[in-house]
Amino acid sequence: MKIGLVVYGSLETVSGGYLYDRSLVSSLQARGHAVRVHSLPWRNYASRLSYNLSFGLPPDLDVLIQDELVHPSLLAANRLPHPYPVISLVHHLRSSEEHPRLQKVFYRTIERSYLRSADGFIFSSKTTLQAVHALIGAGKPSLVANPPTDRFKRVLTDSAVAARAVQTGPMRILFVGNLIPRKGLSVLLSAISALPAGSVRLGVVGSQAADPLYVKKVTDQVADQGLRDAVVFHGILDDESLQKELEAAHILVVPSSYEGYGIVYLEGMAFGLPAIGTTAGAAGEIIKPRENGFLIRPGDAAALTVYLLALMTDRTLMKQLSLNALASYRQRAAWDQTAESIHQFLLGLVG
Repeated sequence: MKIGLVVYGSLETVSGGYLYDRSLVSSLQARGHAVRVHSLPWRNYASRLSYNLSFGLPPDLDVLIQDELVHPSLLAANRLPHPYPVISLVHHLRSSEEHPRLQKVFYRTIERSYLRSADGFIFSSKTTLQAVHALIGAGKPSLVANPPTDRFKRVLTDSAVAARAVQTGPMRILFVGNLIPRKGLSVLLSAISALPAGSVRLGVVGSQAADPLYVKKVTDQVADQGLRDAVVFHGILDDESLQKELEAAHILVVPSSYEGYGIVYLEGMAFGLPAIGTTAGAAGEIIKPRENGFLIRPGDAAALTVYLLALMTDRTLMKQLSLNALASYRQRAAWDQTAESIHQFLLGLVG
């Protein structure tokens, strides 16, 4: 097949969604398909709408996949006659995120119009499927295909995970995510500021380029709350360096206000890290409270403090959740199986 993929910016962008897109391209190419990536420049949301005046769907394809992130730019193009199916790859909806009420209504209106223009869907999670069905109804061909979580080839053993869990000294917390408000780093900083001094160490891994104002906010918060000795900002790490951080940590905490899936939670579980996320979005498809981690309400720093304190003071609990986290990871389907299901789904649409 000749397959197109439409994205914003570079396919090498560091995020869970782009990791999914890259993995999908590689898997389809490995199955003998020709995949062409069509990139639209990053702009603000209003400017992205302007692409509707100029962008047309590429010719000479058997199927076109569109990362749903590009939804504001393809409203017009998708409604023109096209000789192949247009499939939207939906990681999560912008209108599912936290926004002021009128802004959220605006995003929902644009997103609904775009979703109605697609011929079918690939969803990253059941939660995302349900969000789309709530917006436009069911009925179009679709597939739930969870993102890849096996980019790290080495998984820790039960004995290594158990030994790390009961180590004495400060509890080592890892946050992995771009430094943007949705990922909830400021909530985590507030939570650890309420813990005894010297009791935790927090490593922050993620790009600081997307929102400089938010980066200033959290770095000021570190200073204001006396956390300079407890927090290390690593920036973006390559896979090998990130793996070392995952191996060394006790727990992964990313209290996002919304996640369409949450690849990072399962990547942490490959190293036996219990995960703490929030009840908003799809984190609950991965994190089972008091089994392999905890869920808090978005923004609930007080509840997060309670859970961190429980793990810090009860290393038997830490050990049990750590082993359960590792078991949870092992139960997940490998990406190659998921990629094959996408391959068969696309073949079925082309006929």
